[in-house]
Amino acid sequence: MHVHYLSENNSILNHFLSQIRDVDVQGDSMRFRKNIERIGEIMAYEISKELEYKDRDVKTPLGIKKTTEIKDGVVLCSILRAGLALHDGFLSFFDDAENGFISAYRHHPNNDDFFDILVEYQAAPSFTGKNLIVLDPMLATGMSLAEVLKKILPGQNPISFHIAVVIAAPEGIELLQQSLPDNCHLWVASLDSHLNEKKYIVPGLGDAGDLAYGVKL
Repeated sequence: MHVHYLSENNSILNHFLSQIRDVDVQGDSMRFRKNIERIGEIMAYEISKELEYKDRDVKTPLGIKKTTEIKDGVVLCSILRAGLALHDGFLSFFDDAENGFISAYRHHPNNDDFFDILVEYQAAPSFTGKNLIVLDPMLATGMSLAEVLKKILPGQNPISFHIAVVIAAPEGIELLQQSLPDNCHLWVASLDSHLNEKKYIVPGLGDAGDLAYGVKL
């Protein structure tokens, strides 16, 4: 698996990352969603550099211009619900992409810190012969993504396979490196220090889904 760390070089990306983390800013849910969307747009642009392109002649009012366009279709697959704002950012750039959605969440059967991952809903097109981009803002343990990929990848043969996360912990990256093929690309907007005893990312930003859409039951 190839890992790309996008915040290593200073850019406007780091400006938006600082705002989604800031406790004095992130409480504005509309601004939080917008910043996640902007981060998605930046990540979409970076991922676009890795896709295959084909030549095209474009007719202008004054002549013909030789240019290029993305060769194969794109499928954006988001993990509900936190992935929705990130999905909107990617869709701003890959505006003709097909779209998939799948739910995954931590289930605490004993009402303690132990949890497993439940994947209960899936609606997605075929990925075969297309560029698959899986979107999830937070990569903590990596268990949610691993379970999602077990659901959606069997029987599929995407041309390229990308995962985009906003904030990641080293533990989650390590788990994915052990289970994903060499041709997979993991795009990380920001790498954090570690997971705490409850398996939350430190320093992180809190619960991305709650900050974007309100506290759940």
